[in-house]
Amino acid sequence: MTALSLFEQAVPAHLKTNGRSELTKALAGNIGSKKISIRGSVFRLIVDGEEVAKNENRAMNVVVVGGAPSVFRTYHAKKYVPGENLPPDCWSNDGKYPDASIEAPQASLCEKCPQNIKGSGQNDSRACKYNQYLAVTLADDIGGDVYQLVLPSKSVFGRGDADNMPFQQYAKYVSSQGCDIDGIVTEMRLDSDSDTPKLVFRPVRYLTPEETAAARAQGASPAAKSAVTRTVTKKKKEAAAPELAAPAPAPKAAEPEEVVEEPKKRTAKKNIEPAPKKDFADVISSWSTDDE
Repeated sequence: MTALSLFEQAVPAHLKTNGRSELTKALAGNIGSKKISIRGSVFRLIVDGEEVAKNENRAMNVVVVGGAPSVFRTYHAKKYVPGENLPPDCWSNDGKYPDASIEAPQASLCEKCPQNIKGSGQNDSRACKYNQYLAVTLADDIGGDVYQLVLPSKSVFGRGDADNMPFQQYAKYVSSQGCDIDGIVTEMRLDSDSDTPKLVFRPVRYLTPEETAAARAQGASPAAKSAVTRTVTKKKKEAAAPELAAPAPAPKAAEPEEVVEEPKKRTAKKNIEPAPKKDFADVISSWSTDDE
């Protein structure tokens, strides 16, 4: 018997309380969001992002008490790494248009997005993934906790037989029989023929009037509304490296000033008295090469 299978049973009346005991609060902390994951084709109970229990059974009975009206799309540019929880690079709340908060959407229309083409992802899949969000309770504890169930695209779309239907086919089938989906117990079963985690659905039984009232009350609860609301944590921008101020130009070396010498006044030639006549030979020997 697993921990999760225990809590598929109704909690005894003498143990039910409007709130958790002080001991439970002290040891477990504040119990917040709860979800049922099918990672690895195993039912896992996730509380506040941590796995607290798993169920090896291939099937589980639940009551669907809420659902998002549209499929959700997410695109991750980086390859998925198990255990890594990175926000998507692009997403859509209605499956038609990228969210208005996205700074660099992959396309203006999801239908025409290159990430929506078959083969854009791994193993000939689409790089942009579909999900549908449901709020469910355990069939044996309809008035208890509400769990978020995120369906991958293979669990949402396609065709199956009466006992193995993907969710959209199943919801239409239930409606066509004149019944509301929150008025019956639904079996969700892990498809053993699928190479990736995939759920198929089938109806099990009608709810009693008391169970129906409890299911409708759960569907109107804040927990159910929160379970079907997708909130995306935007990627943090990497801090840009601070711009370095351009170095100030080196001061130009002062150009040497052109030195202009003051003009010198020519000394007036003194009147030289004519030298006495000499012989021609004496004149030649007294010549100088200096010009006056």
